[in-house]
Amino acid sequence: MGDVTSRYLIVSNRLPITALVEDGKLELKASTGGLATALKQVFGDENAKWIGWPGETGGLLRKAREQLEDSLDAAGMVPVYLAAKQVERFYEGFSNGVLWPLFHYLLDTVRSDAGRDWEAYREVNEKFAEAVVAEYKPGDRIWVQDYQLCLVPGMLRKRLPHASIGFFLHIPFPASGVFRILPWRREILQGLLGADLIGFHTFSYARQFSSCLLRILGLESNVDTVTHEGRLVRIGAFPISIDTEHFESASAHPEVTAKAEEIRHHHPGCKILVGVDRLDYTKGLKRRVLAIEHLLEKHPELAGKFKFIQAAVPSRAGVEAYKQLRKQIDETVGRINGRFSTISWSPVQYLYRGLDGHELLGLYRAADVMLVTPLRDGMNLVAKEFVACRHDDDGVLVLSEFAGAAWEMGEAIIVNPYNEDELADAMHRALTMEEPERRFRMQRLRKRVRDWTVHEWVRQFDQALTLVTTENAAWHRTTSITEEVRKRIHTSKRLVLVLDYDGTLVPFASTPELAIPDPALLELLQKLTRRPGTEVHVASGRDRHTLEKWLGHLKLAIHAEHGFWSRARGSTEWAAAAKVTEGWREKARAIMEEFAARTPGALVEEKTASLCWHFRRCEPVFASMQERELRLHLAELFRNHAVEVLRGSKIVELRQIGVHKGLILSRLESSLEADTCLVAIGDDTTDEDMFANLSGQGIGIHVGARLSRAPFRLADPTAVRGFLASLVSTPPLVTGSASSRRDPAIVAGIP
Repeated sequence: MGDVTSRYLIVSNRLPITALVEDGKLELKASTGGLATALKQVFGDENAKWIGWPGETGGLLRKAREQLEDSLDAAGMVPVYLAAKQVERFYEGFSNGVLWPLFHYLLDTVRSDAGRDWEAYREVNEKFAEAVVAEYKPGDRIWVQDYQLCLVPGMLRKRLPHASIGFFLHIPFPASGVFRILPWRREILQGLLGADLIGFHTFSYARQFSSCLLRILGLESNVDTVTHEGRLVRIGAFPISIDTEHFESASAHPEVTAKAEEIRHHHPGCKILVGVDRLDYTKGLKRRVLAIEHLLEKHPELAGKFKFIQAAVPSRAGVEAYKQLRKQIDETVGRINGRFSTISWSPVQYLYRGLDGHELLGLYRAADVMLVTPLRDGMNLVAKEFVACRHDDDGVLVLSEFAGAAWEMGEAIIVNPYNEDELADAMHRALTMEEPERRFRMQRLRKRVRDWTVHEWVRQFDQALTLVTTENAAWHRTTSITEEVRKRIHTSKRLVLVLDYDGTLVPFASTPELAIPDPALLELLQKLTRRPGTEVHVASGRDRHTLEKWLGHLKLAIHAEHGFWSRARGSTEWAAAAKVTEGWREKARAIMEEFAARTPGALVEEKTASLCWHFRRCEPVFASMQERELRLHLAELFRNHAVEVLRGSKIVELRQIGVHKGLILSRLESSLEADTCLVAIGDDTTDEDMFANLSGQGIGIHVGARLSRAPFRLADPTAVRGFLASLVSTPPLVTGSASSRRDPAIVAGIP
């Protein structure tokens, strides 16, 4: 699991043990829940620290507090103390009052008064981040867990820019149409993007997250990665599992066997259906009980021949929505039992309490049918635990299609939990299924839970985090211009600036025609051209007529269509760098126009040596699909022509091979004097050609957050203008025009 000398810092809302205080005395109790159970069984004290909330400790006396901290430290745990009001607002108010129902598509239960709770959520996430920073040592890996701590990765990235950070979401991630309801959607996404690796249970959740990045932040994913603030962020599916060996061994214990036999003895002649859930409105308990009613209505002959045992573990008992849910289920169970019970039989046995280990495993082994039918669930490990305990290769699993486990466990009877009739039919099918089919299904399910255990889940996540951390280390560039380099640029006797236009000097506009240079930019460029010893080039993908119209009155060199056309400083003549190749334009134009016609907002721009398909104004998800299809289509169709397909910022360009911005840099550098400093600034894929052709004399500066060959970075066009303005205000130590000593044709980049 990665480097054995490195530690994992596991960060979760709760520690795997909870501190209970009665009369000032301390008691430590193991926390319940799949996360605590799964990770406790994988990580040892020697290679991990667990950081989280230890429970309500406000009533602890000083001596008991010291005892708690000693006990936690010995167990490799670090407490994050929260005030009762913080817990109420952060945990109950925002985490479980907003994020939990929203991510589970239960929009009618989302709190509408969450503004104050959002502030508490942010403050508590800050507390967790501070606790991690205090514990962090170089080489540690940080693994943040679940929806309560979505902001922590971003907060950690600011404090620990080179740390290896993973995040795993243990609940579903909703479709973008649902997630966009959240007022703080941008903050949540940006917080998550602080991680190097973001893990989900299924590809569906990962895909929906990528869709939100595109629709809300405008970040496009490349298969399973996205670039953000100069880093790769990998997005992956890692379905959590169980410690199968542990459950197989524990369920074979004689006390468990006795418990299973006891359950069967109490219900002679009955097939047993079992449900085990936290009492939560996402688990579909009320619909499951109503389906029992439908089952008896449709199949009255089953009366007295089955028993449904539903265990509901108390959860969030102080929350009003959960109080109402408990009341509804109590009433529904009572009504159905009252309607169908006989003197010797009732259809439903309802247990509202926690279960000890032997009781739980005994239920798994006694069950003929296991009902796991949540309305929405990130994974649901009960389904896997049930399968792991079935040494007899018997029993039927009825599983909701909206549980993440359904993605893996196709041999279960998959059902829509919202359709009570369908759920009743699935119960009937399970109760009447022949033994050979039961055994075939269970054997396949058991093989899967043996092949993919919690240990494999951790190993795969760790492996992916190692890979993306290594990739980011290889790509890492200085995020800002160092003082040493800034001084070198400012004091250089001769300075050559090669500036991209769109995305560098001006922000991107919704249509190409709207990116007109504003008066402030024109004034800045004018001042730069008058700066002693300074030579200015604008190298753009735009056509020469547009650049002539916008910049032609300035005394600078202009390179249009990525250098196909060039115009020397002070000249009005344009020279082509190559001949235009024929035989591809008409066909390519027809294809691009066809794609534009079926992609509202797209348009085609024609240049001398290229064609561009623009999609900045389009619906982002559909446009992204169209863009990928167009690129593949063009690449296949013109693979034997002297053209290449480029992916720019919201454009697809088909251009003539052999002409790119890198050639401009090559020609400029070949004629530079020894004391000249060449600076290239750009933001796009096409500008990477410039950076690739820079030699030791050149300095590349990338604009924006994407990965780049350039060693230095500016945030946006505003930062670029600020940097250029600083050059105007600090003339070089030795004045004199560099351009006056050079051939104007070479300055223009003309061969």
